[in-house]
Amino acid sequence: MQSLYQALTTLGLQNQVNVSTAHKLDILATSYPPSSGTFREDLASYLQPILNFLSQANSPFLINAYPFFAYKGDPNSISLPYALFESNAGQIDSNTNLTYDNMLYAQIDAVYAAMKAMGHTDISVAVSETGWPSKGDTDEIGASVENAAAYNGNLLKRVSMNQGTPHKPDVPVDVHVFALFNENSKTGPTSERNYGLFYPNSTPVYNIGLQNTESSGSSGTYFTSSALESSTSKLMISYGMGILVLVVAIFF
Repeated sequence: MQSLYQALTTLGLQNQVNVSTAHKLDILATSYPPSSGTFREDLASYLQPILNFLSQANSPFLINAYPFFAYKGDPNSISLPYALFESNAGQIDSNTNLTYDNMLYAQIDAVYAAMKAMGHTDISVAVSETGWPSKGDTDEIGASVENAAAYNGNLLKRVSMNQGTPHKPDVPVDVHVFALFNENSKTGPTSERNYGLFYPNSTPVYNIGLQNTESSGSSGTYFTSSALESSTSKLMISYGMGILVLVVAIFF
């Protein structure tokens, strides 16, 4: 990242292209309540120089956040409407009295708290991957077409409202949705092959109301709703990590 940033600086592009890297959410040792978020101690020596670099380069901290995994792991304790952005009583952070009505925003704020604990309040958080599978194995509770459509559709509505998180209400959330296509040759659980909006033959798995199609060139594609055309928030749908890097480089 430092080498890329130096090259961009040499070309005078450091203010047009952001350099960052994505992290799994399990880098957190604590995520609840969000204000108590902390990074794992065994990763601190690696994360500190990354945070210092992102601060210097004015780049976002990227996280891959999937409320589906949390719900699948403990469906008896986690409310499905809370995970899907649907109507629910919400959860109150006992330290801040802030109310969270969805898990994704709570996860984002937990990362903000973890960065603050390491001395940084000057870095934004962006979601480099999130999504919900439309199909899963018998033990993958919650993986269904209905839930996938609800999660991504409700997320799209939230992003179009320019909402921030409870901790950062004035900072609109940037989100990359995984994925454009189902990956029928991918290994692992059935859910891993069923995050897409489209089947590999380009027929839709479900429709969340995306209206316009844009192309970022021969290397990738993203979709945006007409409701987002004037939005400060950004929601992109990517079909692979290589494309994600391109989207991040151009649009952050």
